[in-house]
Amino acid sequence: MRLPIAIGAILVASLSLNAPVMSVPPTHGAKAEITNSNLTQLKINRQLWNRQKINNYRYRVSNSCFCLPDFRGPLIIEVRNGITKSITNAQTGKRVNSELLQQYSTIPKLFNLIRNTINGGESELTVVYNSQLGYPTQINIGNLAADAGVFTTISNFEVLHHGSYIKR
Repeated sequence: MRLPIAIGAILVASLSLNAPVMSVPPTHGAKAEITNSNLTQLKINRQLWNRQKINNYRYRVSNSCFCLPDFRGPLIIEVRNGITKSITNAQTGKRVNSELLQQYSTIPKLFNLIRNTINGGESELTVVYNSQLGYPTQINIGNLAADAGVFTTISNFEVLHHGSYIKR
């Protein structure tokens, strides 16, 4: 009688060794800590940006995603007096559909994108900020490997001054 029980136990144990590992979502406490940390970093860097009072600038945006080519870029966005002046393809110089890129079209809109992502409860969000001016230099939302993410890089930031610029 013990032999069938022992054989059954061995079979169950060997099958469990081949079982896939399942990830466990973070507890609500851990998720709340991450959300609070992201909100704190957002607040600090948005204040730093606002203190600069930069209204005329240009930057490059590249999106890694499974999306339309115009959205991926690389794109050059120029802002004058706080309003998007142009969005062009960095390689061709041609204008792209600005409606598609509204949430990327100014630095304050990038901050809003981050805030809305945090408030929306997105489980995967990583943001890197420029330490001098506070604007985001990298925004990773979602999981690119699962075809459900957008990794955004903001680079070549330039403050524009009456026809000239200062690269930062």
